[in-house]
This record gives sequence, structure tokens and C-alpha cells, in this order.
Amino acid sequence: MKKIYSLLIALSMVLVSSCDLDLQQDPNNVSPDTASLNLVLNRIQIDFATFFNQTGDTGMRLSRMLNQGSNIYQQTHLPVAMDARWTNAYANILNNVQFLEPLAQEANFRRHLGMARVIKAYTLMTLVDYFGDVPWNEALKPLETLNPNYTDGAEVYAVALATLQQAREDFAATTIGAPQDLYYNGTWANWVKLINALELKYHLNRKLVDPSGSASAINALVAANNFIEPGQEFVFRFGTNLTDPDARHPRFAGQYTPGGGGDYQSTWFMWRMTEEKSVTDPRARFYFYRQRTTNPTDPDQLRCLGEIAPGHYLAGGWPFCLPGTRGYWGRDHLNAEGIPPDGLGRTAWGVYPAGGRFDDNAGAPVSPTAGAGGQGIHPIMLPSYVDFMIAEAIHTMDGVSGDAKAFVESGILKSMNYVRAFAVSTSQAGAVNTFQNQAAFNEQVTAYISVVGRDWDSANADNRLDIIGREYWLALYGNGNEAYNLYRRTGKPDNMQPGLLENFGDFPRTMFYPQNHVVTNNNARQRDEARRERVFWDTNPEGNGWVY
Repeated sequence: MKKIYSLLIALSMVLVSSCDLDLQQDPNNVSPDTASLNLVLNRIQIDFATFFNQTGDTGMRLSRMLNQGSNIYQQTHLPVAMDARWTNAYANILNNVQFLEPLAQEANFRRHLGMARVIKAYTLMTLVDYFGDVPWNEALKPLETLNPNYTDGAEVYAVALATLQQAREDFAATTIGAPQDLYYNGTWANWVKLINALELKYHLNRKLVDPSGSASAINALVAANNFIEPGQEFVFRFGTNLTDPDARHPRFAGQYTPGGGGDYQSTWFMWRMTEEKSVTDPRARFYFYRQRTTNPTDPDQLRCLGEIAPGHYLAGGWPFCLPGTRGYWGRDHLNAEGIPPDGLGRTAWGVYPAGGRFDDNAGAPVSPTAGAGGQGIHPIMLPSYVDFMIAEAIHTMDGVSGDAKAFVESGILKSMNYVRAFAVSTSQAGAVNTFQNQAAFNEQVTAYISVVGRDWDSANADNRLDIIGREYWLALYGNGNEAYNLYRRTGKPDNMQPGLLENFGDFPRTMFYPQNHVVTNNNARQRDEARRERVFWDTNPEGNGWVY
């Protein structure tokens, strides 16, 4: 009887409580009354790092920084492959920023606001850079519409710029609250410098649609000279924890397994770093880890060893199958062959940026405990990138003044120094210093810059732009977003390795809209398979005559 009575009392309490329950509030989700802004901001920061990796993977493969599978472009980056990044951008990052903004404003948590708005601005620009027009004005308003229409890409870009300017004001304001800063560890002045770098990127991308306005804005930013400098890199840092959670760099986690595997490096990118110039790029041993230090000889492991290069490769002088003889084992562009058991032979990600192993000619297989154990970074915006963007602006835009060559050389030096400095900040320091001390590395860097300088001095205007694009691209390893933008914006680097088939389709100037967006939004449309449609700032010639 007591048990029945107790059950009735408990049921009565539930019924009485339900009278006050807001049935429009999902009890499984946080509400404004229960949310911790610190935890919401942490989630935004972590989701943003994932978004960078998701989008950058596409850019790296299209710009030949990593191998691009499939035979033709029409088969690459299909709609379903876009689902995760779209959901992450809208349902996670932008939705959480929208949730945080009024609460942080009311609480005067201006540092929270500033960080969230910088991430929001980068996310909006990146969505436009890949998809063109995207839902925004009607997005994130489920009580008003479940089928948001598209907003013009130029308008979304303008929202991103306004959001950066709001963030600048946030960092200048008197504030309370101390957010956990996963990027700059609470050095707020660095966030302001980052904003300037992102504004430079914004105006450089828009140079073809607003030449005078972009030139004026870039001149002002360069004159103020308040960009991120060495030691102020905007990166997301990974750890070495294996499980619960896996805190390692995703490229390390995907390749440094007992059986190896993971990404195929790009034959073309490795060739340009190791064979193209009279000197080897000093970053090659940091970027790539060779599991074999001499070329394989078994066609069962590497089928192209038994094949003749395609006719258009022979005619164009592109490397085929392997770049040189030193064991740099990757794949040519648009290679759709099956995967043989070569996981412990192919060239792997190195210590930079994936936290892998420094290449000291060991030639040992990868493993979960090798190298820096996954303690890598996502290189989202670096000081070297700023120098290359300024060099491009000087060289290509009327009204932007300065010494483009000096900025190219400065960008190369900053990139070289940062790559090594990062490597020696990890557990690979001993391997790096034993194989090559700082003085020897500096000599290699000086020799490399001298070669680039001589090339510049003998080059015409178009070839100088190619040098800018090539050296920026080489410094961008791990960052496909800027590489994809650079390639469409300038057409550089020139003479990219083509697909293995002579007719490999149209280079996609935009992405397919995600499958989950197209099937759930009545106002959605899908692109044709060629994806010739260009983003608003890309007014360059259509077709593979510009980029391919």
C-alpha cells in the first residue's frame, strides 16, 4: 500500500509540474536560462576547427596539394560529401553564434562576442567561397521559415565584413567574463591583428569586382601594418591523446595506424618541392614522411610503374607516377585506381602540420606512436600568408604600392622559420636537431630564397605572378581554403598537372549544394554536374582555359 501511495504522490507532482512546462522548449537542449556561455563558445571554437578541415580537404585536392581521386571532375565532391560541412556550419557554428550573441551582449561578455564573430565571419566567407549564393537572410529562423531562400554571395560577404568590424569593437570595449581561448590563449590584441588579416583576404578576393575600393582598403591596412606576426599564428592545436577523446590531428589519426594508409600525397606537389628547382625545398622533410627512401619497383604495389605516361603528360612534360627517385610515393591528379596493400609504403603526412614524423631518412613504417603522436595544427591564417597576399595585391592591383619581391621573400622566410619552429616545439625536436641543426637549415633557406630571387629578376609580369602564386601555394600546405581561392582568383600556380585522362572534365569553380539541403529545402536548387557557375568575386574567364 505504501508503494502505491508513493507512486500516486510522485505522479501527482509530475502532473502539477507539467502545467508550468513550456512545451516549445526542448528539455534536451540548453536554454538561455541554463546555458554556459563559456561552454557554448568552446563548442563554437571546436566545431570551427572541424569546419576548416572539412572545407580545406576539398581545396587541397582541387589545388593538387593532396591527391584528387576519381577520373573526372564531375565525379568529385558529390552532394552527399558536402552534408557534414553544411550541417556543421549552419546547425553548429552559426546557430550557436546566433544563440550566444544576445546573451553575451546582455552580460557584457565582449570577448566571447569578439571571438564568436570572427569565427562567424570566416565561416560565412568560406561558405560563399565554395557554394556561391547560400541561405542567410532567412536562415536560422525556424519559426518563420523552414525553407530559406538564397542570399546573394556578395551580400553574405558584406555581412562577414560587418561582422569582423563588430568583432573589432568587441575587443576594444570594456568587458567582463574570461572565455577559454583555444587559439590565442587570451591575447586579445592578436585577435585584432587577425581581423586585419581576414579583412585583407576579404578585399583581395573582391579585387575583380571592386578594384578601386579593394585597393583603397588594402592600402589602408598595409599602412596601418597591424597584421599577425611570427608568434601570432592563428592555428588550432591538437594533442596526443588516443581515446576518450581522440585529440590527435585528424590527418595523423587517419594515416598513422598499424596498417598505414590514409591520404595519398600529390605527385605534383611533391615534385614541385623536391625536383622542380635546383634546390630542394627545406620544408619537404617537415611536410612529408617517406616510409621508403628509394622508389618502389613492384608494379603490384604501384601499378603505374608498369605503364607508359599518358600522351598529354608526355607532351606537356608533367611528371608521371613518381617525382624523382627518392621514394616520394603519392598519386597523380585525378587517379581513380583501386587501393592496393601499400599503406606502409606510400609517403605520409610529416611533422608539419599533422604532428607526424620528421623525415630523417629513417624509412620506417608509420605507427600510432610515431613522430609527434598527432600533436599537429590546423594552419588557418599565418603571417606568411599575409605577406603573399600583399605581394599579390601590389603586383596585380592599380593603386597598391610596395615591393612585391620583398614581400614574397619575407613570406618564404616566415613560412620556413615557422615550419621548423613548430616541429622543434614537439617531441620531434631531437630528430630535427640531430639530422639538421639550425645553422644548416638557415643555409638551405638562404639558398632557396636566392633561387627564387633570381627567378623573379629574370621573369616578366605574368611569370612573376606565377612565382607569387607558386610560393604562396607551397607555404599553404594544410590549408586548402586559401589554395582554392588563390587558384581561381589568379589562375596560379600555372601549368598544373592535369588529370590522367586527356578529357577529365571541367574544373569545378563551385561545389554542389549538399544533398541534405537540397532534399529538405523546397527553395533549394542543385547545380549541373559541370559546376561552371562561379562565385561572385570570380569574374575570370570561364572554362579550363583559366584553371583546370
